[in-house]
Amino acid sequence: MAEDQDTMDEWAAAMAEAEGGDAKKVDLEELKDDKGNSLDKRKLDTILDIPVTISMEVGRAKISIRNLLQLNQGSVVELERIAGEPLDVLVNGTLIAHGEVVVVNDKFGIRLTDVISQIERIKKLR
Repeated sequence: MAEDQDTMDEWAAAMAEAEGGDAKKVDLEELKDDKGNSLDKRKLDTILDIPVTISMEVGRAKISIRNLLQLNQGSVVELERIAGEPLDVLVNGTLIAHGEVVVVNDKFGIRLTDVISQIERIKKLR
């Protein structure tokens, strides 16, 4: 319980600092820690089991509700992507990689061909 209070105090201090406008911009390189602290490892272990949704996007299309209601079996919807172009790999809706479809043991899979760097993913969030 004392640990929860310490965490709340840290959040309160951080919020007070942000409200005062004294927030400091930190370069991404400053966040790296090569020491391998056991405390850092425990912090990382707490999030490793959080489920995320991974999806592969072949393409997108915008159509009107009128055209959507006219779709039936055999209808073809043209996508905004060229045939042979890599698929997007999204985690919780955020693009993390590009890949191509593969078939392994009669199941579809995706082979990652290009992984978006962590720095690029963070830049897209801003």
